[in-house]
Amino acid sequence: MLKPADHPHVITGKIGVLLVNLGTPDAPDEASVRRYLGEFLSDRRVVEIPQILWQPILRGLVLRTRPRKSAHAYSQVWSPEGSPLAANTAAQARALQERMGDAAIVRHAMRYQKPAMAAELDRLLEDGCERILVAPLYPHYSGATTASALDAVADWIKARRRLPALRTLPPYHDDPATIAALHRDLSGQIAALDFVPELLLLSFHGMPERTLRLGDPYHCHCHKSARLLGEAFAATHPDLRVATSFQSRFGRAKWLEPATDDVIKAEAAAGTRRLVIAAPGFSSDCLETIEELGIRGREDFVEGGGTHFAALTCLNAGDAGMDLLETLIRRELSGWI
Repeated sequence: MLKPADHPHVITGKIGVLLVNLGTPDAPDEASVRRYLGEFLSDRRVVEIPQILWQPILRGLVLRTRPRKSAHAYSQVWSPEGSPLAANTAAQARALQERMGDAAIVRHAMRYQKPAMAAELDRLLEDGCERILVAPLYPHYSGATTASALDAVADWIKARRRLPALRTLPPYHDDPATIAALHRDLSGQIAALDFVPELLLLSFHGMPERTLRLGDPYHCHCHKSARLLGEAFAATHPDLRVATSFQSRFGRAKWLEPATDDVIKAEAAAGTRRLVIAAPGFSSDCLETIEELGIRGREDFVEGGGTHFAALTCLNAGDAGMDLLETLIRRELSGWI
């Protein structure tokens, strides 16, 4: 049957990959940070307090006080390309596209703010993608991260008539390729330092302790990554201690412990003089790794008597990180490409 003359041109047969990260303000100013925090902290996956109780606190207190402090922190790490998370995630998408060639169309999106997940999924559809892999760049599963990203996919599905076949990237915290990439990358950074560290502190983003009791596997995933990394470093750096902590506490609830800032201060007080810190739960450097660990962490360590400190970078779009990402993506696209 011939296609009608007035039938619109529809591209078909393509495969898409959407890399998803958390999100970032559009600019390092109070108004932009307020918009970002308003969306982020209104997500019921992120703050599990009943909305009737939480929203008055969020609107009446948090969004009146926190944006100024956060905007100042963002201003210390902002670049011409935007926030570190925006720049690094975009670079990862570009690098992956180069590696994938014509096999898939690669785009990136943020769970909160821009580029929005729904808009980028729409673009992939317009580009002819009939099969799409959604890849949250969170090695460790959490309801507040991975599940929230999948909520956004579900909302998009419910609002669209024409839908592609969909797959999602599972957690990869204990994948041998993940541990190998982190060990390779961190070892290289340590070797390039002008000092020999006594301690490698692995800092993961914190979560309220109650999430563990409610069955969220995040805490266990983090500790398994830390154990596997510790075993890898024990074989190559036998004199290097490896410890685990959780950062970015927020609010009055009890969070996963030990807290990163407490560990840094305690190590300095106990006589540790040479410390390196890494954030293996972050696929890209961001405010939490550069400002919280690299700037405030250093201040805490030096004030406590430490002499040598280094915040190691995340995998970002480096060779080790992109080798890992390509391995994971090609595996999940098996049968499609």
